[in-house]
Amino acid sequence: MSIVTIPIVNKNYQMGCEDGQEERLLELGRIVDARAREILDKIGPLPENSLLATLCIVLADGVHNRPTAAATEGDLKEILARIREIKHKIGG
Repeated sequence: MSIVTIPIVNKNYQMGCEDGQEERLLELGRIVDARAREILDKIGPLPENSLLATLCIVLADGVHNRPTAAATEGDLKEILARIREIKHKIGG
């Protein structure tokens, strides 16, 4: 396990992650920091707990409203092949 320091709005947070995932965690931290700074730029200074709550809502909204990926024909063929393989294994 690795420990990574994530700076968010001029404050450092120590976070643990699996070995090899450090750069991914740093990238996610940069995204969170950027969104937090956008919030502060739009509405001004906030107490840390209010910023955290607002940031969580903004990020959750982004996840909730993200378009879902449509399955391609290739995806569907792969799923059908897997279903047939499982059916064959269980004797169907």
